[in-house]
Amino acid sequence: MNAPLAGSASRRMPLGEQLVARGLISDDQLRIGLIEQRRGGRPLGQTLVRLGFLSEAILRDALSETLGQDSVDLAHTIADPRAVRLVGKDQARRLMLLPIALDTGTATLTVAMVQPNNLVALDQLRQLLQDRYVIVPLLAAESQLSHAIDQYYGFELSIDGILHEIETGEIDEASLQQQDAEYNQPVVRLIDALLADAVSRGASDIHFEPEQSFVRIRYRIDGVLRQIRALHRTYWPAMVVRLKVMSKMNLAETRAPQDGRISLTLGGRPLDFRVASQPTTWGENVVLRILDRHKGLVALDALGLTDANLQLLQLMIARPEGLILVTGPTGSGKTTTLYSVLSHISSEAINIMTLEDPVEYPLPLLRQTSVNETVKMDFAGGIRSMMRQDPDVILVGEIRDHDTAEMAFRAAMTGHQVYSTLHTNSAIGAVPRLLDIGVLPDIIAGNLIGIVAQRLVRRLCTRCREPYVADAFERQLLGITGDGPVTLYRAAGCTDCEHQGYRGRMSVTEILKIGDELDELIARRATLREIRAAAQAAGFVPLVDDACRRVRDGLTTLEEISRVVDMTSRAA
Repeated sequence: MNAPLAGSASRRMPLGEQLVARGLISDDQLRIGLIEQRRGGRPLGQTLVRLGFLSEAILRDALSETLGQDSVDLAHTIADPRAVRLVGKDQARRLMLLPIALDTGTATLTVAMVQPNNLVALDQLRQLLQDRYVIVPLLAAESQLSHAIDQYYGFELSIDGILHEIETGEIDEASLQQQDAEYNQPVVRLIDALLADAVSRGASDIHFEPEQSFVRIRYRIDGVLRQIRALHRTYWPAMVVRLKVMSKMNLAETRAPQDGRISLTLGGRPLDFRVASQPTTWGENVVLRILDRHKGLVALDALGLTDANLQLLQLMIARPEGLILVTGPTGSGKTTTLYSVLSHISSEAINIMTLEDPVEYPLPLLRQTSVNETVKMDFAGGIRSMMRQDPDVILVGEIRDHDTAEMAFRAAMTGHQVYSTLHTNSAIGAVPRLLDIGVLPDIIAGNLIGIVAQRLVRRLCTRCREPYVADAFERQLLGITGDGPVTLYRAAGCTDCEHQGYRGRMSVTEILKIGDELDELIARRATLREIRAAAQAAGFVPLVDDACRRVRDGLTTLEEISRVVDMTSRAA
């Protein structure tokens, strides 16, 4: 990156030219941004961020230098509650600002703003505060500011208030003043409120489940379903119609499964919801998968791998051709791991192409394609087509059958690096699975770089976890030797973790690198016992050992890892 321009020169230079001069964007990207700016009417900086040419942090710093304006990173800022109380939620949203600091001695109020040079907004704020304070504006990123307003003021929609409105037929004053006729419908706001609530609580899925006399609403949080609401059955017909309208499903079809997609902006960031309906005894069951690209994209060194496993994975990635598999059940983080790897290797020097079902997280520089049954393009046909697009790296969403596996290995044999997923319980179990679907052992040997198997376990809440001394059976399960007392932790529950005892998740992983010895064993169809013995002799660390390490480190519990990892071998 070039050195920053001098302050006076950068203030005179337009933002786009400054970004090009600093090497942050290219001339072509600036030209595209200016065209989109004229079409959309948004500021150039925000347009470049939406196109994926810039991150908000880089834009914030560039604008700060251009305007000679100090900036603030709201992701690492705690707002003063006294300052927040000075401005109401509605005013904060309307003016797009957040009070973050109050100095009563100098009567100075510091506010974060997307446009700190917006004189109209500043004048309205001074009028609101009756000129009691000197206003010091700081530049903030748009999505960070929207998220912070949600965080400090709470969501604008109240589920309880909307339900009361539906039950009593009373319309509040805010609804009467709402100009959008559709938004006046309580069910419309109820669905929006539920989606916003699920996102704010970190849910990955939302389940709407009709029963005989009520509708159950459950969120999957940290991999575990949790009932959030139970509504009267009379609400459901209007709710399912609203969900179908949002996801562009066929309203008239109620007897066949349907799939759809919803794109919204919540908390200042774009979100996608993958929607699936399923006819059941008491009506259509609807499940929404929340696709948050900011959560879905994790840096390779932030996956929680041990140093040894991270180095091993980096060695596997460095090989120019061959197949790397990620295995595990649904919801075990396979897609996140693959996207982390692709983001790590992505550059303008290589052509990365993906074939997914469906594309979950759009990424810049990647040529991403969804499997399309309408035009009869399956995984095998998609790989065959991509091979004519001069790819360097190919991602196949899942190997399900012989044709897909054959095409994936054919791509690996012809000088391409191929990534894919496979549903098996362990890394070593991927070998017999490939043989079972018809891949010849001679093809597997020499073309399979390695296999990653993983699970996701809930992380103990550090605020409320309770220490205790491990008993003899727990020491045996964890492989602890010696006579001294060993301290483990159990889940308790507090307000921070919503009384669950756990907060967030982490991965437990095993990585099997296929070397010459394993290639020979695979080629002669060796037994699993032989392959496992050779792998462990070469330093392979099984999944259960990595999970037990997490318990010994106080990050999770024995009960939690037993939920997702087979511990029976340790009890023998």
